[in-house]
Amino acid sequence: MENSTEAQKPQNTKKNKKKGATLDTFYGAKIQNTEQIEDNIKENAPKPSKGNGNSPQTYEEFESEMTKKMEAFWEEKWEIMQKKFTHLQKQFDQTVKENKALKARIRQLEDNDRVKEQESIKQSQNTKKLEENIKYLTDKVIDLENRGRRENLRIIGLPEKPEINTKLDMVIQDIIKENCPEILEQGGNTATDRAHRTPSTLNPQKTTPRNVIAKFQSYQTKEKILQEARKRQFRYKGMPIRVTQDLASSTLNDRKAWNMIFRKARELGLQPRISYPAKLTIYFQGKVWAFNKIEDFQLFAKKRPELCGKFDTENQRARNT
Repeated sequence: MENSTEAQKPQNTKKNKKKGATLDTFYGAKIQNTEQIEDNIKENAPKPSKGNGNSPQTYEEFESEMTKKMEAFWEEKWEIMQKKFTHLQKQFDQTVKENKALKARIRQLEDNDRVKEQESIKQSQNTKKLEENIKYLTDKVIDLENRGRRENLRIIGLPEKPEINTKLDMVIQDIIKENCPEILEQGGNTATDRAHRTPSTLNPQKTTPRNVIAKFQSYQTKEKILQEARKRQFRYKGMPIRVTQDLASSTLNDRKAWNMIFRKARELGLQPRISYPAKLTIYFQGKVWAFNKIEDFQLFAKKRPELCGKFDTENQRARNT
């Protein structure tokens, strides 16, 4: 009977109890939960004596001892947590300080960038003013140079021969006699102060003769010769030459830029002229039109059906090449 009774006794309930999940302490330290600790206390508690029965005194001592151990255990864990917390607090404070320093640095950099941007704007404005002043002064110098050449004529195509180069003054008088003798008949002063080739040295690689620059004593005589040269082709001993106003090299380059348009305008009967310093004028539909830039003329031509497509300088250059 006793055996059957013992067999009917339920098995150890401790095995059926669902043990609580472990607690993760700070930085992964693991401790048992309260339920597990109570089970350990019961398992390790002193068994009651068969002869004398339970011993309350002994159990209380054991319970007190386990309580002290638990307190010591938790105090140790608490101290570890306190140290970790203090370390983290220091790291957090240091991070806050660094964050504040970085924010201050960013503000400083933004202020510096703003100042540099303002300085850059001022510098750009100053640069623009300087460029405008340089252009004004450059144009002024070119204008003064052109005015200093107002008594000069440039003769193009005069043969490069020693007998001509040594007697340029006499050759110029012969050109006047051959092409506009009426100036001599009217008693005009055709004397020249000097005449020379330009450039001063001969380039053997060039086949064309150098230009001749002649400075006349009388501006009025020079203008009369220039007006006659615009009306007809000048010649020297039967050879064609060209007589134009002597100008600064930059002004001459600006005038050369009109060459293709000038020739086409002449073919169309537009009576083109290049006026000072490098302005193109044409006679179209009973009016005189003036253009300072090639772009302005091209825009003008595109809007006129009679001229549209006839002054495409890029296509003309492509055909020539």
